[in-house]
Parts: sequence; structure tokens; C-alpha cells
Amino acid sequence: MLDTKKLMSDISIPLAERMRPKSLEDYIGQTHLLGESGPIKRALDSNIIPSMILWGPPGVGKTTLAYLIAQKLDRPFYNLSAISSGVKDIREIITQAQKSGGLFEKKKPLLFIDEIHRFSKTQQDSVLGAVEKGTINLIGATTENPSFEVISALLSRCQVYNLQEHKKEDLDLLLQNACKADLFLKNFTINIKESDYLIGLSGGDARKLLNLLEIIVSSFKKGETVEITNELTKQLSNESIARYDKNGEQHYDIISAFIKSIRGSDPNAAIYWLARMVEGGEDPLFIARRLIILASEDIGLANPNALLLSNSCFQSVQVIGWPESRIILAQCVIYLANSPKSNMAYKAINKAQEFIRKNGNAPVPLPLRNSPTQLMKDLNYGTGYLYSHDYPNSFIAQEFLPEEIKGTSFIEASDNKKEQEIKANIIKNWKEKYK
Repeated sequence: MLDTKKLMSDISIPLAERMRPKSLEDYIGQTHLLGESGPIKRALDSNIIPSMILWGPPGVGKTTLAYLIAQKLDRPFYNLSAISSGVKDIREIITQAQKSGGLFEKKKPLLFIDEIHRFSKTQQDSVLGAVEKGTINLIGATTENPSFEVISALLSRCQVYNLQEHKKEDLDLLLQNACKADLFLKNFTINIKESDYLIGLSGGDARKLLNLLEIIVSSFKKGETVEITNELTKQLSNESIARYDKNGEQHYDIISAFIKSIRGSDPNAAIYWLARMVEGGEDPLFIARRLIILASEDIGLANPNALLLSNSCFQSVQVIGWPESRIILAQCVIYLANSPKSNMAYKAINKAQEFIRKNGNAPVPLPLRNSPTQLMKDLNYGTGYLYSHDYPNSFIAQEFLPEEIKGTSFIEASDNKKEQEIKANIIKNWKEKYK
């Protein structure tokens, strides 16, 4: 466990480390998890916590929260970093946990794995058995979507908690607390007149924010008054606010411009916005995932190969990474921008969902029901169903919609060539049924 008293007295240690909360009561933010009705708060109150994945951007307190959970429960705590640890390290910890009692030990050990998304499948598998048997409680921390980065078997045995970005008021409070509590900062009279630029530079990362504060204050002599303004921060930090903020409003504005450029069939604009994201350090997998969505939502049936190429792009980016992934992404982007467009599938599923929300769930017609038992057969489940493959061209007209809504059409065709072909095929098979 962290020796917080030692941290507070050792000014050679970065301010962010010295200011780590001593208890959950000192922890700032994440009230949706730690407030009175928060799931982690309730679990801690019951003294029983699940294995969990803490998912959130850098500097929101994932590591600190793991330490404080262990402290609150008075549990043995093991800390591994996915960057420097391997299967051998994991097995050693599990062996120690088993020797200490494991499942039958009141104080079940907590294993914290930072950046768990960097663990390979084999490494994650090595943890799985201990989690299943209850030998340890796992707390994994990740900045990446666990749905894509954590194996399904391990993910299904963990509760995923999404840690939110710090609000400005949280970061302002953090600055004020540091000025009041830190022994080094107490040597100065600090007046935070403007914090916007300082918070902007940090990108919402509490660790970077505090370290920037320390850099600014350290440029003054002990006993001096430090009036922190946006201009002073600019001068002393020697940094400028990035034009592309991966977690801020501009992040969403640029990805929106990117998607709309591809949808609008402008490959030059699409490549420009892609370059903005590449230069800004965007996660390449985030870009690739958006291309998969677009390939189905905006191109869809006009060119089904677009979805195949986008999925192949995602897999390639996973393997290659930066900087070469930019070429793979560019290839996919140019292809999608120049592809014919169709949103027939997108509109159809939206229309069907809206219909269900308004009209409720109609019963499944008896001919379409599954009939694995004799009782179901006696109740006429499956009776009257016509097996399509028994008929010419594997088609026979019959009713597949509930009686109450028969004839309802959810599929609309624009003047797109492929959509018109689909419409023509529906008319050929169903005549005037779906108007």
C-alpha cells in the first residue's frame, strides 16, 4: 500500500503522487460509482466486491481507486503493469494467494493489473482460472473499450465500471486542495486567478494537471506570491493546447466532419480529416471502428464489399499499429468515399424499432413457432408452415408477420440502383402485398 505520509513529505516525488487521496472520502469525482447509491460504494459497504474492469481515459483515478478499494477492505494487494509483467509474474501472485488461503481466506487478495488491454490472450487466460475459482479478486484498469480488448471469458466474470472524465469543477477543486495540503506548495502564496489554460493543457488528466502546476510554481522562489493566469501558464509550460483534443468537443466535431465527408463522397475532405486525427494522436482502432459502422449505415446494400473491407481494415490496424496503420486507414477511407451509398438497412431497422415501440409486441403466428415437444405439436405449434426449399426457386408465398400487422412494409427504396433491384425483387415475390 502507498505510504501517503512519506509521499507528502518527499518533494522529489511528483506532485500528482504526493496528492494521491488517503481515503475514499478524499477521492474527487466518479460520484456515479462512489456516491451513496453508487455500485462500488454499495459493494464496499457490504464488504463484498466483484472482480472488475475500471475503464476510462488517462488521469481519472483508476489506479488510485484500486489502491483505495484495497485499503478500505484491508485486503492483500498485488500490483502488476501489463507493460512490464508476464504470465510468470501472474502465476507467482496466484500461487501466493493460494498459499494464503485463497477462497477460504476472509481477506481475499486483490490483483490490480494496470493497462490490462495490453495483455495478450494467453496472459489474460492465465488470470481467468484464479478469478473463476475465487482465489483472487481482479481489478483491471484500461483506457480502451474492454469489449474489444479483454477476452470474453474474463470480461463475463468482471463488472465493468466506466470512469468519467473529470469535470472542470473537479479539477479546480484538485488544484485548490493541492495548494492547501502539499508541503512544498505551502512555501508559496498561490492565487489561481485563471485555470482555463492550465486545465486545457492537461486534457482532463488530473496527473498532468498537478504536475503542470508544480512546474509553474517551481519557477518562483520560496515565499513569493504566485498568481496563476492563462498567460503565465502559456509562458512557463512551454506548451500550447493541442488543436485536436481526443477527449473533448473537438474530438467529436472532427470525427463528425470525417464521417460526413465520406458519406458525402468527398475523398479529399475525408483524407484531410483523417490526417487531423492521425496528427492529433487519435486511437487508430477508434477510427477503424467508425469506418465499420459507416460501411453498413451509409453504404450498406449499395456495395456489401464495403463492410468486408472495413472489417479487414480494423483487423489490419490491430496487427500493425502506428504509424503504418495510417496507410491502411487511408486506403479504406478513399474506397468508402468513392463507393455508391445506401442507407436502406439503416432506415429499415429504425422504422421497425419505432413501429414496435408504438405498437408493442404482436404474438408469433402458430405456423412460425418452434415445436420441439409433443405438447407444442398438440397446440398446433408449427402447423401450416411451408418449407421454402420444397418449392421452385426455394420460394412460396406465406404469412411471416403477425396477423395484426400483415402487409406492413419497413423497407423503402430510393433511386439507388441496388435499392431499386431489391424493391423489384420484393415486388416479384410478394406482388402487391408490401406497398
